Parts: sequence; C-alpha cells; structure tokens
Amino acid sequence: MTNRIGKPNTATDMALHERLAGDSNRHFVMVAGAGSGKTTSLVKALAQIECTQGPSLRRKGQQVACITYTEVAVDEIRGDVGNDELFHISTIHSFLWTLIKPFQNNLQEWVSNRLQEKIAEEQEKIDKPRTREATKIRAAELIERYRRQLTEISSVKSFRYGTGSDYSNGVLGHSDILKIGPEFIAGHALMQAVLARRFPVIFVDESQDTDPAFVDSLVQVARAFPLGFCLGFFGDPVQKIYMQGAGSIPAEEGWETLEKPENFRCPKAVLRVINRIRAEDDRLEQTRGRRISVGDGDVSVEGSARVLILPADDLRHERLQEARRWLSDQDGDDGWLKEDDEEALRLLVLVHRMASTRLGFPNLYSALNDKSPEELSTGLIDGTAWVVRPLLSYILPLVLARHEGREFEIMRLLRKHCPRLQPDALAAVDTAGLLNGLREQLGGLVAMLEADSGMRIGDVMRLIRDSNLAALDERYIELINIYAESPETVPDPATDNAALRFMQCDVSELWGYRKYIEKMSPFSTQQGIKGAEFDKVIVVVDDQEGRTNTFSYGKYFGVTELSDTDYANIASGKDSVIDRTRRLFYVCCSRALSDLAVVVFTDDTARMRDVLLKREFFDPECVQVLD
Repeated sequence: MTNRIGKPNTATDMALHERLAGDSNRHFVMVAGAGSGKTTSLVKALAQIECTQGPSLRRKGQQVACITYTEVAVDEIRGDVGNDELFHISTIHSFLWTLIKPFQNNLQEWVSNRLQEKIAEEQEKIDKPRTREATKIRAAELIERYRRQLTEISSVKSFRYGTGSDYSNGVLGHSDILKIGPEFIAGHALMQAVLARRFPVIFVDESQDTDPAFVDSLVQVARAFPLGFCLGFFGDPVQKIYMQGAGSIPAEEGWETLEKPENFRCPKAVLRVINRIRAEDDRLEQTRGRRISVGDGDVSVEGSARVLILPADDLRHERLQEARRWLSDQDGDDGWLKEDDEEALRLLVLVHRMASTRLGFPNLYSALNDKSPEELSTGLIDGTAWVVRPLLSYILPLVLARHEGREFEIMRLLRKHCPRLQPDALAAVDTAGLLNGLREQLGGLVAMLEADSGMRIGDVMRLIRDSNLAALDERYIELINIYAESPETVPDPATDNAALRFMQCDVSELWGYRKYIEKMSPFSTQQGIKGAEFDKVIVVVDDQEGRTNTFSYGKYFGVTELSDTDYANIASGKDSVIDRTRRLFYVCCSRALSDLAVVVFTDDTARMRDVLLKREFFDPECVQVLD
C-alpha cells in the first residue's frame, strides 16, 4: 500500500469505513468534487476491507472488484494496493469479459442473434424506397457477409476478447463486450448470484462516466442481494463530460449517499470560482483549499483567478501569446510562457484548430471535427475515436519501438494485438517462418509511416488488414473497402464522409496528432484532463473552435441565443448544452494548483465583460478586456 493510506481520514472516509464494517445494507454512492481525493478515499476503503474482511474473503476464495474507466487509472490503483490478489482491479471491459468468458454457448447464441439483427437492419435500408442505389448495393454486400459469418460461427470453438470484432475467427470487440456483459447480468439470476458470490464487494470508480447499462445491471444485483454484498459508486456528476456516461446515480432505498466536500488542490481564489460555478448545479460547496507547509504549520494558498477577454478575429494565436505575455508581466512570472514543462502550465482548449495547424495535423482535425458524427468529434478529443484507436494504441507505438530497437516491446505489442500470434493461430504454423514474415511486414509498415513517404492513412490500414497485423472490426473493414474504391480526394466535409476523409489524410499528420494526444505540447483538450492538475492553467474559450452542438460557452454565459431544441431539453429536464458546458467549465477551472486564467475570444468584448460581471464567477477586478 502507498502513502495515500497514511493520509488523515476525512469525516466522509470515517463514515464510509463504518458502513463497510456493518452487517446490514452496505451499498453506497460517494459524491466527491474535484480535488477532493476521491481516489484516496477509494484506496483507503480497499485497505479498510483488507484489514477487517481480508482473511475471511481469502478463505472463501473471494475477491474485491474495483472497476475504473481507463488502463491508466487501473495502473494507478494497482500501484496503491500492490499485487495483492484479494483485489481485482480492471477496466469495465476486462471485468465483463472475466464474467462472461466461461459462457461460451451463450456467447455463440448472442453473436448469432446479433448477426440476424444486422441483416434485418441492412434489409430495412434496401426496402426503403428513397434509399440511394449505392447504399442498397453496399447493404446487399453486407447482408451477404453477415450470412456467411452465420454459417462460419458454428465452427468457432471458443470466443475471445480482442480490440475489434471478427466473429468468423471468434473475436469479440470492445463494443460487443459492453453490450453482452450487462445483458447477461441483467437477464440471468444465476449470473447475478455468481457475480455476488465471487465479488462480494464491488467498487466502481468514475461512476459518472460509466456506461449506463453496466450501472443498471450492477444496481439490479444490489437489489437482489441487499445483504452480504456491497456495491459502491465513487464519482462526481458535475464532472460528467462524456455524452454516454451514467451521470448522477440515485441512491436506492437503504443505500447511503456520502458527500466529500473537501478540495485539497485549488487555491482559495480558484476555489471561490468553482464553488460559484457548482452552485448552479448540485450546490455542493467545496471547502478547505490547497495548503502548503510553512515552518511548523500549514497556510492556505491564495493564488489567482482571472478572465481575459480578447477579440475573436484571425489573429487568435498571436492574441493568445499576447495574453500569456500580459500575465507574465503582471505577475513577474515567466511560468506563463513555458512550453515544455507539462506540470507547470497547461492551455486547455475545446478542440484547437490553431494547435492542429501548429502541430501538423490540420486535415486530420478537420476530417474528424467538421460536420463529423458525434462519436468521431468527441473521440478526436481524447484519442478514443474508433478510427484512431488502433493507430494510437498499437500501430504507432509498434513503429516507434522498431525505430528505437526495443525488441521486447515489439513482441509485447504483437502478442497482444496481432491475430497471427494468438495461441490458436500458432498451433499449426512454422513459428520461425511466421516471425520472419512479420519482421518483413513490420519493415514495410515502418517505411509507410515515414513523414515523407507520401502515403495516406488508408494505405497503412490496407496493409494492416491484408497482412492480418491487427484484428479490425467490421466497421474498419468496410471503411478500408470504401477507401480502396474512392481514389478521388473528398473535398467537402459531411457527416457520412468523415471517416473516409480521415483515411485520405497524409500519414505524417498522425505523428502531430499523437504529440497532441500524448500531451507533448502545452496544449490539452478540456475534455481530456479530468483528474489532472497543473500549477498554472489557461482555459481558452472559443466556440468557433468547437463547431459542435455538444458545448457552447456563448449559450452558457448568455451571449448566444438558445435553440428550440435547447429550450425543449431544459424544459423537459434533459441534459442540455448549458448543463454540459457548465460541467466542462467546472472541470477545467478546477485543475489549477496556483493560478487560473480564462481567455475568452468573442465578437463583442464589452458585452462579454458585462455578462461575466453579472454572472459573478470572478471578482470584478479580475475581469480584463485586452483589445
């Protein structure tokens, strides 16, 4: 266990430990605001369970499950609890696969039903009188493929979990697991009993961003087992920034809601700002603020929180640099100008067109952002879009490992992602010949991804498909086919050509995009920094950069007219653009350890100043116009 365990317990921690030690209903929801030490509370709760219940759980062969959102979070929590086998720390997908893997007959039945559904969906397209002929032809081809897969899956001996779906070869992808798992749990009392018996304690981290179907299935288990089983959610609804997340999880009868109001991160000036923002949501008022040791005691850090209002013109990049120099001059602090210290300064942007141009991926940015589907524009922000995921997680790291001569890393990546190196595939092949062939193909892949190769992303993905270097799901296979049949570059963005436009981008843009995603520049996206903290934070507010209906600072601040849809969503209590932008603004402002600056680009600087003064997020003397 790490030194988080040694930190003093808050009142909320002690209340949780008391509940975990009880004999009655132990289910709970913890609401922990930004900077409150939510992960610390989770790890301390795990340590409490080990201390009080560990021996009994071990004797029964039971485990405590801790399910979190990303592999990074998994590694962080594992670093806290060590290699103790009492704890099963995993992502949602890995946890669900652990549960459903033994039910191979049910998996085959599910795949068969899923293929039947896909056939019906494509047939519906063909039957519609207004469907374009090209769409009908594509639908007919897909129906033929799905029917062929229906005959092939009967010979699949067992299904395994991979990056993308490949039913004929027994591979289930991420999206499959997220559908199958909750369905199996919710639909089978036996599965619920097995789950509760195997994992009598289940903690879900970042619950606000967890898949709603998965949350509902766990709640169903908690209803079935009010005693002898403990389900706990750790999260913050006001930090829900992904469209697909569960958001607020209402406590069921007999559950307890625990609020953790402390904020150990933000200085007092920033704490005042985020409390004013949060007052418009759940009204949880955060307390304490960041303190530092001085002599024999602790003192509060005052910090700073300012708004700089700039004209929205064609000189955004230059004006942003001017704002940074202004802050540096005002404070006598060159930290506002740093470019290479990722902990010192971070510029948080929606999706930054200036950054994409500066870092060399303007066309890739345009393809996945301009008029693109929500799943691509949102996934562009944090690197989770389905078209970029295999490139960022596997292909580019593989090429880098080859460049740097890291043979162990090359084999690790190939064993994890390459279908040809899976145990079933290796059973009847010449291993030495296979490895020689892979080395040769890897050399070709490296050459294609050179910055001056002149190749397109689609060419790389065709090589990946043709050489079977990765398990690509059906969407990607279809996209590669469309790319191969589309020699002409698509000039204008549209919802249905975003993925194709991405495939037609030069491969050199992938490296600039990777630099952006991996935070090797001072820029970060506002949606990609939840959980992070930096000494100085500049939040760049510029609705023109986003160009989607997901967020709108203009509507949130009150300078842009709401649409009829916005009014309808607000009236019906649905999640609205105002709600989403408020949460995003809260997340961004709460990253600062010392100083916060919000840089607002607007067409009318005087009006924006008046509006911000009226909202009273920032003290009046901290709102400046820089014309």
